[in-house]
Amino acid sequence: MVTERSAVSKWFNGLNIVLLLVIMFMCLLPVWYTLSISLSDKAAASAGMVFLWPKGFTFGSYETIIHDGQFFRSFFISVQRVIYGAAISFFVILLMAYPLSKNGSDFRGRNVIMWILVFAMLFNGGLVPWYLTMKSLGMINSIWGLVLGGGLPVFNVILVMNYFRNMPKELEESALMDGAGPWRILFNIFLPLAMPVLATVLVFTIVYHWNEFFQALVLMNKSVHYPLQSYIRQVAVVIDPTKMDEESVKRASELSNQTLNAAKIFISMLPLLVIYPFLQKYFVKGITLGSVKG
Repeated sequence: MVTERSAVSKWFNGLNIVLLLVIMFMCLLPVWYTLSISLSDKAAASAGMVFLWPKGFTFGSYETIIHDGQFFRSFFISVQRVIYGAAISFFVILLMAYPLSKNGSDFRGRNVIMWILVFAMLFNGGLVPWYLTMKSLGMINSIWGLVLGGGLPVFNVILVMNYFRNMPKELEESALMDGAGPWRILFNIFLPLAMPVLATVLVFTIVYHWNEFFQALVLMNKSVHYPLQSYIRQVAVVIDPTKMDEESVKRASELSNQTLNAAKIFISMLPLLVIYPFLQKYFVKGITLGSVKG
Protein backbone atom coordinates (compact mmCIF):
# COMPACT_ATOMS: atom_id res chain seq x y z
CA MET A 1 0.00 0.00 0.00
CA VAL A 2 2.82 2.38 0.91
CA THR A 3 4.56 1.58 -2.37
CA GLU A 4 1.39 2.29 -4.38
CA ARG A 5 0.89 5.63 -2.62
CA SER A 6 4.52 6.50 -3.22
CA ALA A 7 4.18 5.73 -6.93
CA VAL A 8 0.97 7.78 -7.20
CA SER A 9 2.67 10.64 -5.35
CA LYS A 10 5.61 10.56 -7.77
CA TRP A 11 3.29 10.61 -10.77
CA PHE A 12 1.31 13.48 -9.27
CA ASN A 13 4.46 15.47 -8.54
CA GLY A 14 5.75 14.74 -12.02
CA LEU A 15 2.53 15.99 -13.64
CA ASN A 16 2.66 19.12 -11.49
CA ILE A 17 6.23 19.80 -12.59
CA VAL A 18 5.31 19.34 -16.24
CA LEU A 19 2.25 21.58 -15.88
CA LEU A 20 4.27 24.29 -14.14
CA LEU A 21 6.96 24.10 -16.82
CA VAL A 22 4.32 24.52 -19.53
CA ILE A 23 2.84 27.55 -17.70
CA MET A 24 6.32 29.01 -17.23
CA PHE A 25 7.07 28.56 -20.92
CA MET A 26 3.77 30.23 -21.87
CA CYS A 27 4.60 33.21 -19.62
CA LEU A 28 8.16 33.57 -20.90
CA LEU A 29 7.36 33.04 -24.58
CA PRO A 30 5.98 36.55 -25.27
CA VAL A 31 8.98 38.15 -23.55
CA TRP A 32 11.46 35.96 -25.43
CA TYR A 33 9.62 36.52 -28.72
CA THR A 34 9.79 40.29 -28.23
CA LEU A 35 13.50 40.06 -27.47
CA SER A 36 14.08 37.90 -30.55
CA ILE A 37 12.34 40.42 -32.81
CA SER A 38 14.27 43.31 -31.29
CA LEU A 39 17.57 41.56 -32.07
CA SER A 40 16.60 40.65 -35.66
CA ASP A 41 17.04 42.68 -38.82
CA LYS A 42 14.07 44.59 -40.18
CA ALA A 43 13.58 42.41 -43.27
CA ALA A 44 13.35 39.15 -41.30
CA ALA A 45 10.91 40.65 -38.78
CA SER A 46 8.69 42.14 -41.49
CA ALA A 47 8.61 38.79 -43.33
CA GLY A 48 7.51 36.95 -40.17
CA MET A 49 10.62 34.76 -40.09
CA VAL A 50 11.39 35.35 -36.39
CA PHE A 51 10.07 33.11 -33.64
CA LEU A 52 12.34 31.62 -30.98
CA TRP A 53 15.66 32.90 -32.25
CA PRO A 54 16.73 36.19 -33.88
CA LYS A 55 17.25 36.25 -37.64
CA GLY A 56 20.07 38.44 -38.87
CA PHE A 57 21.29 39.15 -35.34
CA THR A 58 21.89 42.88 -34.76
CA PHE A 59 21.81 45.51 -32.01
CA GLY A 60 20.73 48.17 -34.49
CA SER A 61 17.36 48.79 -32.80
CA TYR A 62 18.98 49.41 -29.43
CA GLU A 63 21.56 51.70 -31.00
CA THR A 64 18.68 53.70 -32.52
CA ILE A 65 16.95 53.95 -29.14
CA ILE A 66 20.11 55.39 -27.58
CA HIS A 67 19.74 58.38 -29.90
CA ASP A 68 15.96 58.70 -29.35
CA GLY A 69 15.58 61.62 -26.97
CA GLN A 70 11.82 61.25 -26.62
CA PHE A 71 12.13 57.62 -25.49
CA PHE A 72 14.43 58.53 -22.61
CA ARG A 73 12.34 61.60 -21.79
CA SER A 74 9.25 59.39 -21.51
CA PHE A 75 11.22 56.81 -19.54
CA PHE A 76 12.25 59.49 -17.03
CA ILE A 77 8.65 60.72 -16.75
CA SER A 78 7.53 57.14 -15.96
CA VAL A 79 10.24 56.80 -13.31
CA GLN A 80 9.09 60.08 -11.74
CA ARG A 81 5.51 58.94 -11.84
CA VAL A 82 6.33 55.62 -10.14
CA ILE A 83 8.39 57.28 -7.39
CA TYR A 84 5.91 60.06 -6.62
CA GLY A 85 2.86 57.86 -7.10
CA ALA A 86 4.14 54.99 -4.97
CA ALA A 87 5.24 57.31 -2.15
CA ILE A 88 1.96 59.25 -2.03
CA SER A 89 -0.27 56.18 -2.42
CA PHE A 90 1.74 54.28 0.20
CA PHE A 91 1.36 57.07 2.75
CA VAL A 92 -2.35 57.62 2.07
CA ILE A 93 -3.09 53.89 2.19
CA LEU A 94 -1.44 53.61 5.62
CA LEU A 95 -3.34 56.60 7.00
CA MET A 96 -6.66 55.17 5.80
CA ALA A 97 -6.10 51.48 6.56
CA TYR A 98 -5.04 51.91 10.18
CA PRO A 99 -8.17 53.73 11.49
CA LEU A 100 -10.45 51.62 9.30
CA SER A 101 -9.00 48.47 10.89
CA LYS A 102 -10.67 49.48 14.18
CA ASN A 103 -14.06 48.17 15.27
CA GLY A 104 -17.16 50.30 14.88
CA SER A 105 -17.19 50.94 18.64
CA ASP A 106 -13.65 52.37 18.53
CA PHE A 107 -14.17 54.42 15.37
CA ARG A 108 -17.81 55.44 14.99
CA GLY A 109 -17.67 56.54 11.37
CA ARG A 110 -15.81 53.43 10.26
CA ASN A 111 -18.70 51.57 8.60
CA VAL A 112 -19.97 54.63 6.75
CA ILE A 113 -16.52 55.40 5.35
CA MET A 114 -16.07 51.76 4.31
CA TRP A 115 -19.34 51.81 2.36
CA ILE A 116 -18.28 55.03 0.64
CA LEU A 117 -14.90 53.51 -0.31
CA VAL A 118 -16.45 50.33 -1.67
CA PHE A 119 -18.99 52.34 -3.67
CA ALA A 120 -16.20 54.54 -5.07
CA MET A 121 -14.24 51.42 -6.01
CA LEU A 122 -17.16 49.95 -7.96
CA PHE A 123 -18.51 53.14 -9.55
CA ASN A 124 -17.06 56.44 -10.73
CA GLY A 125 -18.31 59.73 -12.08
CA GLY A 126 -17.15 59.06 -15.63
CA LEU A 127 -14.30 60.19 -17.83
CA VAL A 128 -15.60 63.67 -18.70
CA PRO A 129 -16.24 64.78 -15.07
CA TRP A 130 -12.84 63.37 -14.13
CA TYR A 131 -11.15 65.34 -16.93
CA LEU A 132 -12.99 68.56 -15.99
CA THR A 133 -11.97 68.10 -12.36
CA MET A 134 -8.32 67.58 -13.29
CA LYS A 135 -8.46 70.61 -15.60
CA SER A 136 -9.98 72.82 -12.90
CA LEU A 137 -7.14 71.77 -10.58
CA GLY A 138 -4.55 72.83 -13.17
CA MET A 139 -3.20 69.32 -13.76
CA ILE A 140 -3.23 69.32 -17.57
CA ASN A 141 0.28 68.67 -18.93
CA SER A 142 1.48 68.03 -15.37
CA ILE A 143 3.13 64.99 -13.83
CA TRP A 144 0.86 65.50 -10.80
CA GLY A 145 -2.17 64.75 -12.91
CA LEU A 146 -0.75 61.29 -13.58
CA VAL A 147 0.29 60.81 -9.95
CA LEU A 148 -2.86 62.03 -8.20
CA GLY A 149 -5.33 60.80 -10.82
CA GLY A 150 -5.19 57.33 -9.26
CA GLY A 151 -3.59 58.21 -5.95
CA LEU A 152 -5.97 56.22 -3.73
CA PRO A 153 -6.39 52.59 -4.83
CA VAL A 154 -9.28 51.41 -2.64
CA PHE A 155 -8.52 47.73 -3.22
CA ASN A 156 -5.05 48.22 -1.70
CA VAL A 157 -6.58 50.06 1.27
CA ILE A 158 -8.84 47.05 1.92
CA LEU A 159 -5.89 44.65 1.71
CA VAL A 160 -3.83 46.59 4.27
CA MET A 161 -6.86 47.21 6.49
CA ASN A 162 -7.67 43.50 6.67
CA TYR A 163 -4.03 42.69 7.39
CA PHE A 164 -4.08 45.13 10.32
CA ARG A 165 -7.34 43.60 11.58
CA ASN A 166 -5.66 40.18 11.71
CA MET A 167 -2.93 41.41 14.04
CA PRO A 168 -3.31 40.49 17.73
CA LYS A 169 -5.21 43.16 19.64
CA GLU A 170 -2.89 42.62 22.59
CA LEU A 171 -0.07 44.37 20.71
CA GLU A 172 -1.96 47.66 20.55
CA GLU A 173 -3.34 47.31 24.07
CA SER A 174 0.16 46.78 25.49
CA ALA A 175 1.48 49.79 23.57
CA LEU A 176 -1.37 51.96 24.86
CA MET A 177 -0.64 50.88 28.44
CA ASP A 178 2.99 51.92 27.92
CA GLY A 179 1.88 55.36 26.80
CA ALA A 180 2.26 55.01 23.02
CA GLY A 181 -0.01 57.09 20.83
CA PRO A 182 -1.65 56.16 17.50
CA TRP A 183 1.25 57.47 15.38
CA ARG A 184 3.83 55.52 17.37
CA ILE A 185 1.72 52.37 17.28
CA LEU A 186 1.26 52.65 13.52
CA PHE A 187 4.87 53.33 12.55
CA ASN A 188 6.74 51.41 15.28
CA ILE A 189 4.53 48.34 15.70
CA PHE A 190 2.09 47.83 12.83
CA LEU A 191 4.34 48.99 10.00
CA PRO A 192 7.28 46.60 10.70
CA LEU A 193 4.91 43.65 11.16
CA ALA A 194 2.99 44.41 7.95
CA MET A 195 5.91 44.11 5.53
CA PRO A 196 4.32 41.25 3.48
CA VAL A 197 1.13 43.15 2.65
CA LEU A 198 2.99 46.46 2.24
CA ALA A 199 5.38 44.85 -0.25
CA THR A 200 2.37 43.41 -2.10
CA VAL A 201 0.67 46.80 -2.24
CA LEU A 202 3.93 48.37 -3.37
CA VAL A 203 4.10 45.91 -6.28
CA PHE A 204 0.51 46.69 -7.27
CA THR A 205 1.17 50.44 -7.11
CA ILE A 206 4.41 50.30 -9.09
CA VAL A 207 2.87 48.09 -11.79
CA TYR A 208 -0.16 50.38 -12.05
CA HIS A 209 1.83 53.60 -12.42
CA TRP A 210 4.36 52.02 -14.79
CA ASN A 211 1.86 50.33 -17.12
CA GLU A 212 -1.00 52.85 -17.11
CA PHE A 213 -1.11 54.78 -20.39
CA PHE A 214 -4.64 56.11 -20.92
CA GLN A 215 -4.56 58.99 -18.45
CA ALA A 216 -1.68 60.64 -20.29
CA LEU A 217 -3.58 60.45 -23.58
CA VAL A 218 -6.38 62.44 -21.92
CA LEU A 219 -4.41 64.88 -19.77
CA MET A 220 -1.39 65.61 -21.98
CA ASN A 221 -1.80 67.88 -25.01
CA LYS A 222 1.70 67.19 -26.34
CA SER A 223 3.50 63.88 -26.69
CA VAL A 224 6.63 65.30 -25.04
CA HIS A 225 4.76 64.97 -21.73
CA TYR A 226 3.86 61.30 -22.29
CA PRO A 227 5.12 58.61 -19.90
CA LEU A 228 6.80 55.60 -21.47
CA GLN A 229 3.76 53.35 -21.94
CA SER A 230 1.77 56.14 -23.62
CA TYR A 231 4.71 56.85 -25.91
CA ILE A 232 5.06 53.17 -26.83
CA ARG A 233 1.34 52.89 -27.41
CA GLN A 234 1.57 55.81 -29.82
CA VAL A 235 4.36 54.30 -31.91
CA ALA A 236 3.08 50.71 -31.76
CA VAL A 237 -0.60 51.31 -32.58
CA VAL A 238 -1.88 52.74 -35.83
CA ILE A 239 -3.28 56.22 -35.18
CA ASP A 240 -5.01 58.69 -37.48
CA PRO A 241 -2.25 61.17 -38.48
CA THR A 242 -4.78 64.02 -38.66
CA LYS A 243 -5.23 63.73 -34.88
CA MET A 244 -1.52 63.81 -34.05
CA ASP A 245 0.85 66.71 -33.53
CA GLU A 246 3.90 67.20 -35.75
CA GLU A 247 6.28 65.28 -33.50
CA SER A 248 3.88 62.36 -33.24
CA VAL A 249 3.46 62.20 -37.03
CA LYS A 250 7.22 62.07 -37.42
CA ARG A 251 7.51 59.15 -35.03
CA ALA A 252 4.51 57.39 -36.60
CA SER A 253 6.75 56.68 -39.58
CA GLU A 254 8.41 54.05 -37.36
CA LEU A 255 5.19 52.00 -37.17
CA SER A 256 6.45 49.54 -39.78
CA ASN A 257 9.72 49.03 -37.92
CA GLN A 258 8.80 46.02 -35.80
CA THR A 259 12.32 45.52 -34.49
CA LEU A 260 12.56 49.04 -33.07
CA ASN A 261 9.14 48.85 -31.46
CA ALA A 262 9.97 45.43 -29.99
CA ALA A 263 13.18 46.84 -28.51
CA LYS A 264 11.27 49.71 -26.89
CA ILE A 265 8.67 47.32 -25.47
CA PHE A 266 11.35 44.98 -24.11
CA ILE A 267 13.21 47.83 -22.41
CA SER A 268 9.95 49.04 -20.86
CA MET A 269 9.43 45.58 -19.32
CA LEU A 270 12.88 45.38 -17.73
CA PRO A 271 12.27 47.53 -14.62
CA LEU A 272 9.33 45.38 -13.49
CA LEU A 273 11.19 42.18 -14.31
CA VAL A 274 14.06 43.38 -12.11
CA ILE A 275 11.93 44.64 -9.20
CA TYR A 276 9.44 41.79 -8.91
CA PRO A 277 11.83 38.96 -7.83
CA PHE A 278 12.85 40.99 -4.77
CA LEU A 279 9.23 41.47 -3.64
CA GLN A 280 7.52 38.27 -4.81
CA LYS A 281 8.41 36.35 -1.61
CA TYR A 282 5.97 38.59 0.26
CA PHE A 283 3.29 38.41 -2.42
CA VAL A 284 1.32 35.26 -1.48
CA LYS A 285 1.45 35.90 2.25
CA GLY A 286 0.38 39.52 1.82
CA ILE A 287 -2.54 38.64 -0.43
CA THR A 288 -3.70 35.73 1.78
CA LEU A 289 -3.60 37.50 5.12
CA GLY A 290 -4.93 40.73 3.63
CA SER A 291 -8.12 39.14 2.37
CA VAL A 292 -9.36 37.14 5.35
CA LYS A 293 -11.64 39.60 7.11
CA GLY A 294 -14.09 42.15 5.74
